[in-house]
Amino acid sequence: MSVDLSQFHQVFFEESFEGLDVMESQLLELDPAAVDGEMVNTIFRAAHSIKGGAGTFGFMQISDFTHVVETLLDEIRSGQRAIEQQHVDLFLLSVDCLRSMLSSLQQGEEAELSRAHELQLEFEKILKAAEQTDAEDVADDTPGEGSAAGWKICFRPDNDILRTGNDPFRMFRELRDIVGADALEIIPCFDKLPDFTSLNPEACYLSWELYVRRNIPVDEIAPVFEWVEDECDISYQPLTADSNTAETAVSEDEPEPVSAADAVATEQHDVDSEAAQPSSALAPEKVAVKPAMAKVAPVKASENSSIRVSIDKVDSLINMVGELVITQSMLGQLGQDFDISKLAKLQEGLSQLEQNTRELQESVMKIRMMPISFAFSRFPRLVRDLGGQLGKKVELVMLGENTELDKTVMEKIGDPLVHLVRNSLDHGLETTEQRLASGKPETGIITLNAFHQGGNIVIEIKDDGAGLNEEKILQKAIANGLVSEQQNLSNEEIHNLIFLPGFSTADAVTDISGRGVGMDVVRRNINELNGTIDVTSVAGEGSTFTIRLPLTLAILDGQLVKVADETYIFPLVSIVESIQLDKKFINNITGSRQVMQLRDEYIPIIRLDEVFSLERSAEDCDEQMLVVVESDNEKIGLVVDDLLGQQQVVIKSLEQNYQRVDGISGATILGDGTVALIIDISSIGRGYDTPGSSNNSGKAA
Repeated sequence: MSVDLSQFHQVFFEESFEGLDVMESQLLELDPAAVDGEMVNTIFRAAHSIKGGAGTFGFMQISDFTHVVETLLDEIRSGQRAIEQQHVDLFLLSVDCLRSMLSSLQQGEEAELSRAHELQLEFEKILKAAEQTDAEDVADDTPGEGSAAGWKICFRPDNDILRTGNDPFRMFRELRDIVGADALEIIPCFDKLPDFTSLNPEACYLSWELYVRRNIPVDEIAPVFEWVEDECDISYQPLTADSNTAETAVSEDEPEPVSAADAVATEQHDVDSEAAQPSSALAPEKVAVKPAMAKVAPVKASENSSIRVSIDKVDSLINMVGELVITQSMLGQLGQDFDISKLAKLQEGLSQLEQNTRELQESVMKIRMMPISFAFSRFPRLVRDLGGQLGKKVELVMLGENTELDKTVMEKIGDPLVHLVRNSLDHGLETTEQRLASGKPETGIITLNAFHQGGNIVIEIKDDGAGLNEEKILQKAIANGLVSEQQNLSNEEIHNLIFLPGFSTADAVTDISGRGVGMDVVRRNINELNGTIDVTSVAGEGSTFTIRLPLTLAILDGQLVKVADETYIFPLVSIVESIQLDKKFINNITGSRQVMQLRDEYIPIIRLDEVFSLERSAEDCDEQMLVVVESDNEKIGLVVDDLLGQQQVVIKSLEQNYQRVDGISGATILGDGTVALIIDISSIGRGYDTPGSSNNSGKAA
């Protein structure tokens, strides 16, 4: 029966990417001066698994490239070669190359092989000298028998080898790829073959003699059988130029030798179907099929997405469902012949239902939670490469890696974090000379820290560099027309200028920075996640960027408000305070703009009824409320008619179910069945005025 292996492609890609992450993290920790053997073994196993999986699914371009990587790793782990820094750098470049090739194949595209070929040449240069030495050693080990001409491999697998998932066919095919089809000869042996009536289709009765007629070190062919060394008897005997040929070693009664090109070039489903038929083992035939490269159809990102969940979380979810079923059964019984005497039990049952629903919700949300180490894992490599490019010595410290965050939030926070870390490396940390001159250690420190605070997660990116140059930032902003010379800005407001579009203090444009693109995108992306970002800086001591995000994008803690006859929801995390609107503190500025004096600052006022073109029944400002919210690190006041209460709401995408609406981030269904729109605070704030304009909030005179 034919098996469609394409159904397993996505699992292969996910496991391969995980293997590359393991290789990268171990390589970054590997110290050539004090090699940890277990680290090298871990790197080797990850590469070997990727190669094996790629060969299984027919991605031979991945398998061929990984083979040469694995060969050098095997020499290092066996002690034949000392690892050097150039080897580590080459392995890291190979990880990048494999990641790029796998990404292309995952999208159903042809992998770009030019980079792989360049790196493969580099590996072959390193291996060439060792290969020559091994060939000379083989000749020395066989005195009087002529020069080494290849190997005779006696391969006798255990009967149960097929039950463990191992397949001799695939080993022979991999061996053919290494030595070449013309250099491999395969001879099956039938001495253990029982009578037809005694055949077990799941047992392996065959053994093989394989002749490799090529001058090649045994270390290059032995890894083919490495995974089954405990499930077989295998030996390697060197051949010499005057050795008997395989044909003369086989009696006339034995079958004709099967060439590697014929014996190995068969599809897996053909082999599987023949293995299930005992008669096929009696007369092995030459089977020829095309060794085509496997392709995978592109899959949408939403369909690719998967998550691994611990069994404890699944057990908790099952328990909650069980409790919910019990409560539902109890309420069902109360509904039969209900009378007023059962009211107390009904109320008790509804209370229990509410509790079960909340616990079920929490259990489901925990399934989506993943440790933030998945987002942090990219930064050791980034800091290493970028630090070397800038000529700076940098140490990366990561704290709170087990802090859990919703998978969707984590996927979207990755790029902003990269921008911030690059900014700290390029702008924050001084050069080695500057640090030594100021009495600091020559190695700068960048710290990534994550922790829970209330209902949010806080991520800090801290460096011990020179801090923000407030004078330079202000002068650059004035020169670019972002602020006026007459404005009296506080240190905090000057710090926030770096988030303006097009702002950069770099003196020259480089590949890393200077184009004025990045920090404004960071703030916008974080605001789209209903989060905030703040920056604090101390001259000579460093800077800290603090990101606050909701734990999940699926559920929102919201404040219900009434505007005219409509109900809207404000994200609770954005609300600073709510006050009664007092018209004597309201001042009109240019056009129809209004601001309200709140203690020592002026707050821009936005009337939601005007934004959404609603007809208001009450015109008196004294009857209205002002909800002060924080938008892009600036406070604004939103005028509403009433505050209705707070509750958790399930967010539904308005764009997917209707269309994108400015000022609205989503919708939800309230308990009475009506739909309430969720206000996009950042979008509403940007509709008032951009930061730094004359209408922006500032200190009271």
